[in-house]
Amino acid sequence: MVEIKKVFIAGAGVMGRQIALNAAVAGYQVSLYDAFANMLEEAQTWATGFLDKSVQKEKTTREEADKALARLVYEEGIETALAGADLVIEAIIEKEDIKRDFFVQVKAFAPAHAIVASNSSFMPSSMFADIFDDPSRLANLHYFNPAMLMKLVEIVRGPHTGEQTVEALKRFVDSIGKIYILVNKEIDGFVVNRLLRALQNEAFFLFQEGIADFKDIDLGAEKGLNHPMGPFRLLDLAGLDISYLSRQAKYEKTGNPADKPPDFLREKYEKGELGRKTGKGWYEYK
Repeated sequence: MVEIKKVFIAGAGVMGRQIALNAAVAGYQVSLYDAFANMLEEAQTWATGFLDKSVQKEKTTREEADKALARLVYEEGIETALAGADLVIEAIIEKEDIKRDFFVQVKAFAPAHAIVASNSSFMPSSMFADIFDDPSRLANLHYFNPAMLMKLVEIVRGPHTGEQTVEALKRFVDSIGKIYILVNKEIDGFVVNRLLRALQNEAFFLFQEGIADFKDIDLGAEKGLNHPMGPFRLLDLAGLDISYLSRQAKYEKTGNPADKPPDFLREKYEKGELGRKTGKGWYEYK
């Protein structure tokens, strides 16, 4: 059974940096890797600011915050960053060819015992099982945004995933203060996003048919269903690019017109109106 001491996270974007800081706060040695230095700089600024606010709000002590920051190392070199890693978590762009290139590097440079997990919410680990000599170490570990605050993580077992890998991931999720659900079979969207997509599809229909404005649809979900935020506001938080790319990938696979992303979602993606991270999506942010 793998004992996880060092964690490697690939991708210093919104999800990757939060996954990394969560692990560092929980006591793990963490290497956060990104090929772009500016992304690492932004991640470091964000992590310092997040913990400074936590100290101000007395949610943690200055000593605990400083220790967590010291455990988090920012790396541009993948070979150095992967050295000694017991758990690899991939949180890079949701494009298959880029992920495949990344996993080839993981095979080359990560220790043979390391568990390899993808944070992808719609690319199951079986898509990359052929890369590894021992795919029993491969699974999906799907966090939810914002990963520092959201309690749930999905552990997704592929047909290749070993029982020891599943058990090690269960212990890891417990140790970082989160709750897991086990997805026993790979399926598009796993559990939570399938539920969410059903709601989004109906919201898109209501908006597209002119039945209600997106703000009123959100208000209906928030005040009528007691959801913390409506489907359009949630899309802004998660990133419209994730929704668009996942829907487009499914459409390219099935050819089913029902799977095609709606034109208004494609237009926002092409304009770069991706939600909170770009300052504008369905709503505008300062």
